[in-house]
Amino acid sequence: MVYYNVSGYNSNMFLVGLLSWWYSDGLIDRVRMMRDRLLSSADFFSVSLLISTLFSPFRQISADSAAVSLGDHMHAFFDKLLSRIIGSIVRIFMIIFGVVTMLLQIIFGVVILTSWLIVPLLPAIGLAGMAIGVVPQWII
Repeated sequence: MVYYNVSGYNSNMFLVGLLSWWYSDGLIDRVRMMRDRLLSSADFFSVSLLISTLFSPFRQISADSAAVSLGDHMHAFFDKLLSRIIGSIVRIFMIIFGVVTMLLQIIFGVVILTSWLIVPLLPAIGLAGMAIGVVPQWII
């Protein structure tokens, strides 16, 4: 029996084109999306900036160092010290949250990239399993 292709396009070429895109441009796009997501998270959490300003005062507007008496100087010193402690605690939590978020993005990105590489192979694996008589456990 002879089949005629009226569209002028060979279906085998479609499959070859799809697979060549999947493992070249598609894979590169996935890696770029993962990189862009990580860079966006790094920019959002500003981990490097938070580390460089770890012991800077936190939103301090009331402690004035131009005080006259010793009591005013002590009060300003403890205000600044408390502001630095609060600032460092807040920054440490933000650094931890940002690093954990980026690590999760890396883990999920590796899972997605691995899935991206395996998905086109699943029909062939299924056909091979069917040919040798493999039956999934949920069917039995």
